[in-house]
Amino acid sequence: MQLFLADADATEMLGRALAATQPGDAVVHLHGDLGAGKSTLARALLRGLGVEGAIRSPTYTLVERYPLADGREALHLDLYRIADAGELEFLGLDGAGIGLWLIEWPERGAGGLPKADLRVDLDIAGTGRNVSLTPETEMGGRWLEGLAFMAQLRLIVAAS
Repeated sequence: MQLFLADADATEMLGRALAATQPGDAVVHLHGDLGAGKSTLARALLRGLGVEGAIRSPTYTLVERYPLADGREALHLDLYRIADAGELEFLGLDGAGIGLWLIEWPERGAGGLPKADLRVDLDIAGTGRNVSLTPETEMGGRWLEGLAFMAQLRLIVAAS
């Protein structure tokens, strides 16, 4: 699925739509250059899942954990500062009870991370962003189907 996000508000809307259509426990790999909007999208997705309070960028901490309303946890990782997957063991990552993994710079942890259900590629395009959403698993495919259905409903409601 290819989209153009004109501004930060559009990026936030996409994050909230992803939260509303997430079909189950999921892993999202976020790709893009510095400033492409990975953290903005992750923050909006977390807000859409009901995370309240400060949502900090994991740029320096490498991982931030957020409790979800259903008792599970969301992890937001920024792996820009690690050299290879071997450094992941020091982060104390355990997949138990994780409802959502949001991983920025996943290529730096290749081989040591859970497989992505959804790959998100963000590219700067003028003052906006191009985004490509690619399902990597069957669940990722269902997620994008739900997202497309939600978009169709919005168009129907807007036309009424």
